[in-house]
Amino acid sequence: MDDGHRVSLVRHRPGPGLAGLVAGMVGLSESAPGAVMRRQPAGTLLPLVLTFDGALEVVDLADGAGAGRSYRSFVAGLSGGHATTRFAGTMDCLQVYLTPLGVRRVLGVPGAEVARRVVAVDDVVPGLGDDLADRVASAASWEQRFTLVEAALTRHAARSAGVVPPWVAWMWRQIRASGGQARIADLVDQTGWSHRHVATVFAENVGLTPKRAAGVVRFEHASADLGVLPLAEIAARHGYADQSHLTHDVVRYSGETPSALAAARRPTPSTALGLVDREEPARPRP
Repeated sequence: MDDGHRVSLVRHRPGPGLAGLVAGMVGLSESAPGAVMRRQPAGTLLPLVLTFDGALEVVDLADGAGAGRSYRSFVAGLSGGHATTRFAGTMDCLQVYLTPLGVRRVLGVPGAEVARRVVAVDDVVPGLGDDLADRVASAASWEQRFTLVEAALTRHAARSAGVVPPWVAWMWRQIRASGGQARIADLVDQTGWSHRHVATVFAENVGLTPKRAAGVVRFEHASADLGVLPLAEIAARHGYADQSHLTHDVVRYSGETPSALAAARRPTPSTALGLVDREEPARPRP
C-alpha cells in the first residue's frame, strides 16, 4: 500500500465442530506510519477480536454502547448501525467471526447480552480474551494460532449450556436465505407462536428483533451490488419501495450515501473471509 501502510491477511475456515457457529477466522497484521481510521457498516457476522500487538479504539458507534475507549480483545454484538475505529502504529490480531446463532453456543450468553455493544471479551467469558491473546502471541505461525483458538472455542461450545430454540434458528436462516426479504408475519405464522413471543425470544437469542435483523441482512445484500448495478435496479432487486428507500437504508446502516459507500470499497467480514451464502430455505422445527 502507499505511504508505508502495510496489510497482511491470512484466512482460516474452522472445522465441523464450529459449523454454523463460526463463519471463519482471519489473521491480520497491519502497520502504518500514522493513525488509521475506518468506518465499518452494519453486518451480520460478529467479530471477536484477539489482539496481541496494539489496541483498537472504538471512536463512535451509531447504534450501541462501548465507544470512547480502546480495546485489546473484544466482541461486537449484532447492531443496526455503523462503527468508527482507530489504531496507530501496528495492529496484530486474530479475528473470529461469529454467526448470530454462534454467540450463545460459543460465548455461553444470549445474543441480547452483547447486542448493540462492544465489550471486552473477558467481561463476557473470562479466560477467552487477553489470556488467550497472550497464548496466540507466543505461537510460531498463523496455522498454530488458528489451531489454538479453534480448540479453545470448540471447548467452550461443547461446555456451553446455551441452546437456541430450533424455530429461532430456522427463522434466522429463512431471513438470511431470502436476503432479508422474507415476510416476517408469514414466518411468525409458521412458527405457531404469537408475534410478541417470537419478537421477544428471537431478539433474546439473536440480538435484534426479526424485522430489524432482516433490515441488516437486506442492506448487506444490496450493498454488494453498489457500484455494479444502477440504484433503481438494486432497489427493485432487493425489495426496497424505491431508490430513496434504498438510499435511506444505506445511510442508516453505513453512515454514507450509496455512491460514497461504493467508492470507498470498504472491507467487510464477508469479503475478508471470501464467503458466499449458500443457505437454502427449510421448514421450521417446533
